[in-house]
Amino acid sequence: MDLGIEGRRALVCAASKGLGRGCAQALAAAGCEVTIVARTEETLRATAQAIRAATGHDVRHVACDITTPEGRAEALAACPQPDILVNNAGGPPPGDFRDWDRDAWIRALDANMLTPIELIKATVDPMIERGFGRIVNITSGAVKAPIDILGLSNGARSGLTGFVAGVARQVARHNVTINNLLPGPFDTDRLRATAVGAAKAAGKTVDELLAVRRDANPAGRFGTIDEFGATCAFLCSIHAGFIVGQNLLLDGGAYPGTF
Repeated sequence: MDLGIEGRRALVCAASKGLGRGCAQALAAAGCEVTIVARTEETLRATAQAIRAATGHDVRHVACDITTPEGRAEALAACPQPDILVNNAGGPPPGDFRDWDRDAWIRALDANMLTPIELIKATVDPMIERGFGRIVNITSGAVKAPIDILGLSNGARSGLTGFVAGVARQVARHNVTINNLLPGPFDTDRLRATAVGAAKAAGKTVDELLAVRRDANPAGRFGTIDEFGATCAFLCSIHAGFIVGQNLLLDGGAYPGTF
């Protein structure tokens, strides 16, 4: 399928690995002019080179902290007025809410709620003027089914979800869409990191715990970054203009609800 976004400028955050990388590669394969952002220069450069080799399209990279005003300014200077924005940031650490002070909550809100809002604010009006825009926020399946040890993430990402629900309806008539992708268990470094504490508590190795979780998923496996990226690219395509303010869950069927 021709996604109809060849030549569109795309800014993808936290894209040196994991889900962000999958999105960046899929958008590059669709012909977008992709700029990827992450903190670590070496990893980011290697990812840009790998995507370039895989797709034949040039990929710019900017090593910066997207959760800071300075980092956002650097990213937008490298990719001014993007047509496509993929918001993503590493999730806050797991733990017990009794141990989190105000600073821990502010860090979580800054990374997973306020940073996406600031980037939407900086890019949405030019998208409206051009008559095309696609904004995808990578949140979490925990927005629908909270995970007790990820309270910081549950709270911050749910706040973003509420904000998007309102603003998406304001801009849709201008062919600007804002949607959220809610990943469940994908085969990423984040999955393994969050499994460490649970494995220790269960008296298992991380690999043993992950095997149990993999087998328990209705799909019998974890998701791949390639299929996540393909879903993101479709939401950014010309074919997805009637998908507005939605929370698309990608979890292999793990969420047991009807709605």
